[in-house]
Amino acid sequence: MKITENKDKDIVKMIRDGLAETGGYCPCRRERTPDTKCMCKEFREQIKDPNYEGYCHCLLYYKSLKD
Repeated sequence: MKITENKDKDIVKMIRDGLAETGGYCPCRRERTPDTKCMCKEFREQIKDPNYEGYCHCLLYYKSLKD
């Protein structure tokens, strides 16, 4: 398993700028709770799933099944 940032630098910049504005909370979520702090609970749960491969909700991170 490997976690990487999105290869699209424009998306990364947009999300990183949003994280800076929200104090580290997912800019794609309205609520500001510990569950929406980056790296959000949803993606942490997806990381635990041995069969999941894909992006987090805001497209900042990608979980690959291969190293």
